[in-house]
Amino acid sequence: MNKSSHHRLPGNSRPTDQRDRREPGKRPWDKPAKAGPQDRPPRGKPPQGRQGKPGGKPKGQKGAANLKNRPWYTWLLIPLFLVFGYYIFFGGSGYAPISTSEGMRLLDEAKIERVVITEGAQSVRLDLEKEATVSDSKGKDQKVGKKVAFQYVREQGDDVVRAVNQAEPKHGYNSIVPQESVWTSMILMVIPFIVILAFFFFLLPKIQSGIGGFGKIKSRQAGVDKEMPDVTFADVAGVEEAVEELGEIKDFLETPEKFRSMGAKIPKGVLLYGPPGTGKTLLARAVAGEAGVPFFSISGSEFVEMFVGVGASRVRDLFEKAKQSAPAIIFVDEIDAVGRSRGVGIGGGNDEREQTLNQLLVEMDGFDATTNVILIAATNRPDVLDQALLRPGRFDRQISVDAPDLPGRTKILQVHAEGKPLDKGIELAAIARRTPGFTGADLANLMNEAALLAARQGEKTITAADLDEAIDRVIAGPQRRTRVMNTDEKRMTAYHEGGHALAAAALNHTDPVTKVTILPRGKALGYTMVMPTEDRYSTSRNELLDQLVYALGGRVAEEIVFHDPTTGAANDIQKATAIARKMVTEYGMSARVGAVRLASEDADPMTRMAGGGKNEYSDRMAHVVDQEVRNLIDDAHDECHRLLTENRAVLDELAARLLDKETLLEGELAEIFKPVIKAPKRELWLSSEDRPVSDEPPIDFPAKDSDDDRRAGTGTENGAQHGAAEEPHGEDSHGGDER
Repeated sequence: MNKSSHHRLPGNSRPTDQRDRREPGKRPWDKPAKAGPQDRPPRGKPPQGRQGKPGGKPKGQKGAANLKNRPWYTWLLIPLFLVFGYYIFFGGSGYAPISTSEGMRLLDEAKIERVVITEGAQSVRLDLEKEATVSDSKGKDQKVGKKVAFQYVREQGDDVVRAVNQAEPKHGYNSIVPQESVWTSMILMVIPFIVILAFFFFLLPKIQSGIGGFGKIKSRQAGVDKEMPDVTFADVAGVEEAVEELGEIKDFLETPEKFRSMGAKIPKGVLLYGPPGTGKTLLARAVAGEAGVPFFSISGSEFVEMFVGVGASRVRDLFEKAKQSAPAIIFVDEIDAVGRSRGVGIGGGNDEREQTLNQLLVEMDGFDATTNVILIAATNRPDVLDQALLRPGRFDRQISVDAPDLPGRTKILQVHAEGKPLDKGIELAAIARRTPGFTGADLANLMNEAALLAARQGEKTITAADLDEAIDRVIAGPQRRTRVMNTDEKRMTAYHEGGHALAAAALNHTDPVTKVTILPRGKALGYTMVMPTEDRYSTSRNELLDQLVYALGGRVAEEIVFHDPTTGAANDIQKATAIARKMVTEYGMSARVGAVRLASEDADPMTRMAGGGKNEYSDRMAHVVDQEVRNLIDDAHDECHRLLTENRAVLDELAARLLDKETLLEGELAEIFKPVIKAPKRELWLSSEDRPVSDEPPIDFPAKDSDDDRRAGTGTENGAQHGAAEEPHGEDSHGGDER
């Protein structure tokens, strides 16, 4: 991100969101477009059935068809289970249970027709001549009928037999010793064998043909998984180059003969790579929506399961469904989950993931020139993908989807501002200038946060204050109104943030300070925001050195004023160390080490070639690197100490204003920084003193091109191509403690 703000404590996060605007496609049932967006017809899909086709089978008819297709043994098993369950739960003997004492009383007092004593169950069943009344556990009398039963313990057996003899039942009594019948024994022996045979009979064939359907794409009928997206290229903004590249894919799906007549072959696969939230999935859906073709979407992680062979089976099933619906688009999100380099990590050649990757390679080779199926994949890590997957003939075209530039951010804000009542005077271009490095998802979240804030406060429109607060929320998190600092800590925070701001104002290669606050936000006690005036894609050595000085401004201010630094500068030191180490090991900005890359490749951490093994240089060189990093940090520390000492009066004034107002914006900061003594120009840096120094200046930039660049708002930014984007001289998180 190309904005700077310094927090007393670390923390920022980014959610995502995307708007889905309907625009007519080219299918026969789409409604025609109107003259303007205000007259756009209601969004919606054409009448469709279960499979996304016109006139599909209604859900009720489908349910009736499923009932008719049930196998015959299902109808036989259902009543058997019902009868068995009724017998188990409700099929009692009809004898009312009573207590043992009441049973013995009835034997002594009531007239009894018959008695049955069951050994083992220790129960006695009595058939009475008249209905009996007994007392329950609460002492209340209740009628129990003519048939009652009670139980006894083995020690009471003699007493029970004596009482039965004395009762002299009219029809006598009987003693039963239950014995297990032959049929019961046979059933208990046969049931386990039936279960085992049923398992092998019904499940084993399915397991052999693909894990019994586990390997299939989750659907009951072919075609359920496919979608007909209504997203078009009009819903995508800020990635014009990617849209232009994908436009050929749309043309091939619509009119393949146009390309075949020229002998051209359309790419079998397209790989979209870039940071999270830049709209890769939206682009893939837009291609399908523009061409009006089915869209099969699946995540790379869905191919990998614990069952052996499931991933490969799912790959085969997915491609089979797509070929049946051709022309079609297959979209695999996060393909690095299954497409990582083979032979690395845990599992080696027997890894289930590698088998899935092998099947994916085979299926992509199976596309012939007449198959109108195109595979589009998305990933944030193209560097870890297997080379066989990236070779021509598979993913022929690789399209970078980066964070948008200034015009792109303006268009994205316009897309997400639709349907939101913005206050008069709000310029989205100004918001875009304040959000360099934001992705499409970040901008969508920004507009949504502003709308939520306005609704929460009962406003009828989204004001500039809502947008300002939304930007701060996206960058640093919500404001912590409940976190109250004592006077000493608040003064320490004011000097800390003032040190960052003053260092940035005194340096010659930093961007202007736009905001300083000591209000707690997120995990930070305060932060300083330094915002570039234009997008940049590279960073010079002097700019990186200024970033080091700027990062140490808070720590140096604490040393100068209080002579007792705090842990609030922990994150500043971490950032400064990371910048200095990259200058030495990646950017070749150390004369002693030279233009040699010593950093490990940023790939799979489980392999040596991916940075998981030992360093590829000697311990002596590691010692030299540590010395050079320490020298860069010490020089920046000394320079920052000198600047703040020379401008101590400005630092005190800035801290006093912060303690009074808590937040200072760009206009007031510019007034405070007017008397600042600027840092002297640094000496010329040479990669080697033995090389001659040229005094010839560069050529003048053509005036016309320069004016065009200024109008477009383009320039140079801390970009990923030159490695400086990871360390922007922007938002600073002062980590360490939660003071």
